[in-house]
Amino acid sequence: MLPFTAVHHVAIIASSLEKTRAFYVETLGFEVLRETRRPDRGDCKLDLRLGGMELEIFIKPDAPKRPSYPEALGLRHLAFRVADAEAAVRALNERGIACEPLRTDEVTGGRMTFFHDPDGLPLEIHE
Repeated sequence: MLPFTAVHHVAIIASSLEKTRAFYVETLGFEVLRETRRPDRGDCKLDLRLGGMELEIFIKPDAPKRPSYPEALGLRHLAFRVADAEAAVRALNERGIACEPLRTDEVTGGRMTFFHDPDGLPLEIHE
């Protein structure tokens, strides 16, 4: 058995620092750990935390667009656990974020739905 104890972070690429920070920090409530501008790499790295999970966001305005939706290779979606999916949808809607209709996960039996970040990355809420 390998000595893994948890997932440390998930990394995504986004196109706009301002839109991404506003969405993940101001709207979803992530805490900013650090922001690192990396001129030698032509990007900026935004390290965020929510609970015990970290999210690394690399800002690369010239990154290629997602080749297909939603089934492109790579990260399929990022899911957030919630106690009440209906309440989470209402809170997102109040912030101007549209969600797909709630449905029941056939495997877990939990209610779930999807919404999207400013670059169209699918985000899930799951009871």
